[in-house]
Order: sequence, then C-alpha cells, then structure tokens
Amino acid sequence: MRRPFVRLLASSSHQSHAHAVARPPRPPISLDQLFPQRPGVQDDLFAQRRGPRGSLAFPASSGASIQPAAGEHDSAYQQLVRRYLASSDLGDAKSLHLEWIKSGFTSDVFLSNNVVNLYAKAGDLATAAELFDEMPEKDAVSWTCLISGCARHGLCDESCHFFRSMLRSGIEPSQLTFTSVLRACGVSGPDRLLLGTQVHGLISKTSSSISTLVCNALILMYGSCRLDSASHARRVFDWTSEKSSITWNSIISVYSERGDAESAFELFSEMQMGNSGCCLRPDEFTYGSLITATYGCFYACSVLEQMLAYISKSGFSRDLYVGSALVSAFARSGMLDRAKEIFCLLDEKNAVSMNGLMVGLIKRNLGEAAVDVYREARRSVIVNADSYVILLSALSAFSASVEGLGIGREIHGYVIRNRLIEKHVAIGNGLINVYAKYGDVDNAAKVFSLLRVKDQVSWNTMITCLDQNGLSEEALTNFHLMLRNGVLPSKFSVISTLSSCARLRLTNAGVQCHCILTKVGLDMDVSVSNSLLTMYGECGKMSDCWRVFSYMIKHDLISWNSIIGALASNGAFLMDSVRIFLDMMRSGWYPNNVTIINVFAAVSALSDLGMSRQVHNLVLKHRMSEDIVVENSLLSSYSKSGDMDSCERLFYKMADRRNGVSWNSMISGYIQNGLMQKTMDLVYSMIRRGPKMDSFTFATVLSACASLAVLDHGMEIHAFGIRTYLEIDVVVGSALVDMYAKCGRVDYASRVFESMNLRNEFSWNSMISGYARHGNGDEALKLFNKMQSSGQCPDLVTYVGVLSACSHAGLVEEGLEHFESMKNHGLVPQIEHYSCVIDLLGRTGKLDEMEDFIIRMPLRPNDMIWRTVLVACHRSKDGAKREIAKQASKMLLEVEPENPVNYVLISNMFSSKARWEDAARIRKVMQALPVKKEAGCSWVTLQDGLHVFVSGDKSHPNTEKIYAKLHFLIQKIREIGYVPQVDFSLYDIELETKEELLSYHSEKLAVAFVLSHSSTIPIRIMKNLRVCGDCHSAFCYISKIVGRRITLRDSIRFHHFEDGRCSCGDFW
Repeated sequence: MRRPFVRLLASSSHQSHAHAVARPPRPPISLDQLFPQRPGVQDDLFAQRRGPRGSLAFPASSGASIQPAAGEHDSAYQQLVRRYLASSDLGDAKSLHLEWIKSGFTSDVFLSNNVVNLYAKAGDLATAAELFDEMPEKDAVSWTCLISGCARHGLCDESCHFFRSMLRSGIEPSQLTFTSVLRACGVSGPDRLLLGTQVHGLISKTSSSISTLVCNALILMYGSCRLDSASHARRVFDWTSEKSSITWNSIISVYSERGDAESAFELFSEMQMGNSGCCLRPDEFTYGSLITATYGCFYACSVLEQMLAYISKSGFSRDLYVGSALVSAFARSGMLDRAKEIFCLLDEKNAVSMNGLMVGLIKRNLGEAAVDVYREARRSVIVNADSYVILLSALSAFSASVEGLGIGREIHGYVIRNRLIEKHVAIGNGLINVYAKYGDVDNAAKVFSLLRVKDQVSWNTMITCLDQNGLSEEALTNFHLMLRNGVLPSKFSVISTLSSCARLRLTNAGVQCHCILTKVGLDMDVSVSNSLLTMYGECGKMSDCWRVFSYMIKHDLISWNSIIGALASNGAFLMDSVRIFLDMMRSGWYPNNVTIINVFAAVSALSDLGMSRQVHNLVLKHRMSEDIVVENSLLSSYSKSGDMDSCERLFYKMADRRNGVSWNSMISGYIQNGLMQKTMDLVYSMIRRGPKMDSFTFATVLSACASLAVLDHGMEIHAFGIRTYLEIDVVVGSALVDMYAKCGRVDYASRVFESMNLRNEFSWNSMISGYARHGNGDEALKLFNKMQSSGQCPDLVTYVGVLSACSHAGLVEEGLEHFESMKNHGLVPQIEHYSCVIDLLGRTGKLDEMEDFIIRMPLRPNDMIWRTVLVACHRSKDGAKREIAKQASKMLLEVEPENPVNYVLISNMFSSKARWEDAARIRKVMQALPVKKEAGCSWVTLQDGLHVFVSGDKSHPNTEKIYAKLHFLIQKIREIGYVPQVDFSLYDIELETKEELLSYHSEKLAVAFVLSHSSTIPIRIMKNLRVCGDCHSAFCYISKIVGRRITLRDSIRFHHFEDGRCSCGDFW
C-alpha cells in the first residue's frame, strides 16, 4: 500500500507549478564536481544485470518472464553492452538504438534503459522520453535514467514532473533517483523549496535517509533553495552519521555562497581536526569553496594571502581548479598584480581561469585591462561561451565609448560568422547590453529581434535599454510583448517599466504594472517598491505613494529618499516631506546626499530660512559640506529664503568647486531677490572666468531682463550669445523673442523669431503674446494661422495670447470664434481663457453679453473673473449696469477678502461715480488689512543706472530740475489742447488740487527726468500698475511737442506714443 505522504507528493498539482513565482535562477551547483566518485545511472544498470559471479545475467521482469538469449545471442548481447555503456555521444546513442532494434532486444528492460540513458546523457531528451513511453516494462532504473537526464541538462521542471509520475506509478525511488530530483530542485532555486522539502520527508521514511550520497544532495538542495538561511542545510549535515569529504565540501560551499566566511573556515578547521570521528584532508573543491567565501570579506586581502600560503604547502597552488578560483578572488579584491602572477604560474590555463581574471578586472571598472587579458590568453586557451559574455560586459566599463562600441561591433561580427548567437542566448544578451550602454538602440533592437530564443534576461536587457535611452513607449510595448510570450517579469523588467510609466506620467499603465508584479510576488522586493514610490510620486498620486510606503515590510535608504523626494516635488505636501525626514532620523537612519537634496527641495519651496540653516548644520555634521550637488541645493535654498548674504559667503567659499549649476543658482538667486545689478555683475564675471554659459543661464538672465525691461542688458547678453553660437539654440531664441517683446522692441523680437531655424511651441507663443502685448492684434492672428499651417499645434498658452490680442485690438467676433475653436484642437478652456473673453466683451462695452457669458460658464468664477468685470463696469458709462458692479464687488470680497487690490478697485469705482462716502468706507476697511497694496511706481534705465519714481516723489537728487521740466511740459501741452482729466483723480478734493495731483503721477515724473537730460536715446518708461487716462492723454501731447517716440509699458500692455498718437488707438 502506498504511504500517505507519497500519495500527497504524487498528487501535487502541475498547475501550482505553472503559477509559481519566477525568479532569476541561481548558478547551479555542480554535483559532478563535488561528487567526482559518486555512483551513476550506469552503476545501477550494471547492478541490474550483474549476477552472483560477476557475469551478465538476463532480466527478470516484474510481470511476464523474458526468455534468455542463448549462444550467439549471448555473445552479441555482451558486446553490445560493453561497446556503448560508458558513452554519452549522440551518435553512439543512435547506433545503439539501431543495434538494439536489429538484434531483437527491444523487450529487454536492461538494454531499453541503456538506450534511454544514452539519449538522455547526450541531450536528446525528446527521443529518450519517446522511447521511455514505448517501454512495456519500466523499473526504478528506467525512471531514474529520464529524471537524471533532465536534471543534468537543466530541464528541472520536466525532471520534477517525471518524479511525480514515478511515484504515481507505485515504483519506489532509489538513492540515485532522490539525488537527481534534489539536484533539479536545487538548480530551480527557491521556487522548488516546497517540493524539495516534500522529497526530504519521503526520504526520511525510507532507508535512503542514512545514505551519505542522499544527505549530500539534501545539503546542496537546501543551500540553493533557502537563500535566507543555512540552518536547514546545517541540520542535515549534523544528522549525517557518516560524513565524507564530499559532505564537508557541500556544507562549506553552502556557507561560502552566502558570504559567511567565518562559519566556512570554522567547518574547515573541524574537518581537519577530526571532531566527527575521522580526520579528512581538504581537496581542491574544499579550497575552491573557501576561496569563494572571501568574496564578501572586509579583510579579504589578508585571508587570501594566508589561503595562498596554505594552498602552496598542500601542493594545490598549480591545480587548475584552485588556481582559477585564486585568480578570480585576488582580482575581485583589487590585488590585480597578484591575480596576474598566479594566472601566469598555472601549469595549465583554461577559460575558467581567464574568465575569473577578467571578471575581477571588470568589477574594478578596468574594462580595457580585461580585454587585454583576453587578447593575450586567447591563443593558449580554448575560450567558451562565458568568455564572450564576460568580454562583452568588459566593454561596458570602457572609459572611451567610441573604442568600446567599435570592439563590440567586431565581436558582433565574429559571433555571427561562427553562429554563436544561435547556440548561446547569453551572448546575444551581452550584445544588446553593449549597444544599450552606448545608446545604439537600433542595433540593440536588431540583435534582440534576431534571437531565436529569448529568455527572461533578453527581455530584461531590451526593456532596460529602451527605458534608459528615453524610449518609454517602446519599453512599455516590449513589456506587454514579454507577457504575451509567456515570460514572467523579473524585478529588473518591472523597475524599467515603472520608470517608463513615471516618465510618461501614465498612471493607469503604472497601476496595471503594479497589479502584475503583485501577482508574481515581486511586491515585497524593496527595489521594486522603491520604483513604485517614484512612479506614483511622478504621477502626482501622493495617497498611493504613501500607501505603498506604509505597506513595505522593510525600508532601505532609497525608500526613505523616494518618499521624501515625491512629497517634496508636490507643493501640497512640503511639510509632510520634512516630517518624514524627521521620522527617518528618529528611526536611526543617516541621510546621504540624495536625502539632503530632497529635503532642501522642500525647504526651498517653503522659503523657510530657519529650516535651511538647520539642514545646513546637518550637512556640516555629516561631512557633506564639500559635495558640490549639496552645496548647490544649499545655495538655492538660501536664495529662495531671501538670505543672499549666506549665499554669497557659501559661493565664495566653494571657489575651487563651482560648476555651471553653482553659477546659475547664484544668478537665479539675485534675480529672485530683485538684485539686477549684482546679477549682471555676476554674469560678466562668469563670462570672464567662470564656466561656459549654457542655454539655461542665457534663458534665466534674459527672463530677468524681460521682467525688469532692461533692454540694454538684454542686448548685451544677446551679443554674447551670438559670439558663443548659442543664439541658434531654440531655448535661447525663444527667450530672446520674449525679452525683446517685453522690453518694448517687438520689431527686434520679430526679427529674431524669423531668423530661427527651429521653433517650438514656446517660440510661437512668445511671439504671439508679444504682438498681443503691443496691441498688434492682426499680426498676432496672422502668426497664429502661420503656426497652424507649419504643423505646430497650439496649446492653452497659445490661446491665451490669441484671445488677449483680440481683446487689446477690440476684435470681438474673431475672439469669440477662436475661443470656440479650442475644442477642435482637443483643448478645454481654462479660467484664463474665460477671463480673456470677459475682458474682450467688457472693453467693447458689451456688458449684457458679458453677463450672459458669465452665467453660461461651466467653471466657477474666481477673483480674476470678478476683477475683470469690475474694471469693465468702471470703464462703462452705462449707469443701468450698477447691479453687475455691485455683484462683482460682493463676490470679489467673498472670494479674496484679504487682497488690498480688490478694495482699491471697488473704491476707485465708487470714486468715479462720486460716491465719496462709500469710497472712504472701503478705504478704511482696507487700512485694517494685514497686507498693504503695492505702491504705484515707474522706472527708467539710463547709462548711470535705474531710476525709480513714485507719485509726488521728491527724493531724487535732481528733484528741482525734474519738476521744472515737468511744469514746462505741462504748460506747453496745455497750449496745444491738453486738458487734465480730473475724473482720474479719485479723491473728494478741490478741482485745482486734483489737477496738481494728476501732474505729479510717477510716469510724468519719469518722462520729465529723461527729457531733462540732453541724451537722445529712446524713451522707455516702465510702470507696475495700469496707466491712467490722464497720463495717457498727456503722453500723446508730450510726444508731439518733443518730437520723440515714447514707449510706456504698464502692467497690461505697451503703449507707443509718437507725433500725438498712441499705438493702442485709445482702445486700452
């Protein structure tokens, strides 16, 4: 009767194997090396036929008896057996098969087993299985032949399947059967731990449990399947009653593979001391395992020297196996001269010793030296497939990419000529990796597509290649194809796929990948979880990001850095990022430079000077103050917190370490803090003795020039850009267009735009917005049509510029038409676009249409909308629309009650209607606000610097001269028709006082200051608020009497005054 455990083992579902978690296979432990004298299948075959006197006997079937061969048949039988018994050649297998059929021995179990065994040893397992199925009688040896053959050739799943079938057939396994199936479990790794444990249970119920051979196989199986601990293997070792040298070698190799050198050497000592009852002498396999144990030792160099001395005394120093292990170990430990010396002293060299030396050199990033070793040794060594794989990996460590890629192509040609890719998929994988390293994606894809067999490594390498070279969509496509081809993903393919999802912001694809990796059991892998954190963070899914982090069983430093960085990149979670950082410190983790950079990103966005200083102290404490990336982050943090003194001290301290980012951070800091003169001084210093300015620096400085409307500085930067050939860069070109447009020279902006060979959406948007800002609505719409004709699709920013152009030019029908056309481009109007349409209708006095448009808006009106409505009502003379103004005022104070600008607008509206009491009440409420309104000011830039004026300003050194010139100008323009527009003096005072106040507005003082100089430079005045109607009228007259062109930029647009007219046509 079959035992219950056997019944349980035999009924194990094959389906459960199909859904087992696929992990990268560990290198198989060679039983042939560790058990050089172990009995094989052939010994079982001899035992099956050998009679009492050593002569060959005839089989006794468990079923019907078989008649013995006599006479000449007996002689032919013996010759047939002796001729092929020890062979493993496929040709011999076919010959034996033919003789077996011709001689009429097809019913003989012994010869049938020999034929099956010979086919299995030769690797033709399909034929072996076919003959096995045709056998009328099968015994334990028959099954063992097939199980052992599958295990020998790496078909571990098939080996385990046949073992289950053997149990179902009721045949009891032999010791060799157990060792073969345990070998298959060991090669499969952790996936077969359950089956290996069940086999162990079955063994414990048979006489094989005391077999040293079986115990050795159990030790190796547990060593390969239990990666987390060696306890199971050690327990089997301790229970083994008779320990041979192979048993000791097995347990030492288990500890060596885990890097537990201390335990391995303790066992080595016990083995020689004879504590187990006998003293055993170590052999080459013992030394090989001990040498492997030193790989992870902190004191590897010292141990290796002692090992070398001990091995030399034992007489194994020139042994090929031990010598190859020593070469690899010394090379891995960085003792390259010692490794080469041992390699040269070897009496015999083979591919293993050469490969070991090459691997050690590669691990030290000495790819060129590894290639030199190959060139020197290839004439005396027969290289194998692993040699080419290692040689290809050496190319990835080349310092010169051109040379590495060239050698890679030479190897590619050689392996094609010798048809090596067809035989060894690892060589193809190595080629893909080389081409990926040097960015040659096309050749990598060609190699991949021509691989007849693609394993998990092939797919991993190709997906990673595509992801690292920015081809994210192709990476996702290949991941999908890999799944469709039945290849289970590994953590490497999953990490690259999640990276592509993050780059493309494809949340749904990332979630699907998350589901797949959970199904295959990769969700507990720390590196995979870290990639999930990054993906969800990049996609803005902070709740999912936090959920992944909280579910992680174990965190490493990358996990903490990932969650801190994800939260720091989202403005709504800045304080959470700092809180997680504090939790990390309390948990005993020490920050690295990535941690500090992520924390500085959060602190910079918070503009918290106190936090910046605390993190700076932490940087000093952990000795990261000389890390250039950390210092640059510190510069950015201090500058955004407004502490430019600390920035300057740090910047000068790092004089010998500055890079382009350092200079750019400092320049951006000066710009953000309004220190334009220091900005330009630093730019000139960078030009003279700093690193070469890049497109980012140019764009940053040009943006600052545009914001402050300092045309002269902008033109200087443009000139330097021409000299450094950066003008042709599309980013710099777009910044130049924007700078000239915002500095009042839309003609220069147009000239730069037309000279650009390459334009992107920013180039078109800058030019369209420039025309809109200058009131050239027709030019803006022409350019918009040209943009579409060129194939460049408009975006939301484009339509803001187009609608603004229509608004400033009064093009109502065109504006409404373009607003409706947004959906044709798949664009959904945002609140800015609705505000532009409301402004367009309000400017043209269409208040009824404006009111209907607001009612039909799908979005809730915000402060921008209500301010636009209020300005339109203020401009309108229609008293019947008083209710609209009242509603706009009420809603504006509800939406944004603490903004003083809103109170000024409402007060000005009341004042324009002579409702002085209401205006005074509003201004009284405004005075109680914690935030004060920005004072109106105007400024001009002359050769001696920037000059700023406020209304009624008398702080300028040339005040008397300025006011004298202003009085003269007002007198002259009065003579030709100028009349002060006192409606724009929004105070309840006498008429004469109103006229005086209007005369001293900041823009009038600025133009008087410029005209008081004898300079003939163009007059360009900038104002931070909207120009009033009286000043607009006065400038028209002033331009006529002085005969000069005056450019005035207010907060809305540009006004170009010339010969008594303005470019806006009084529609502004």
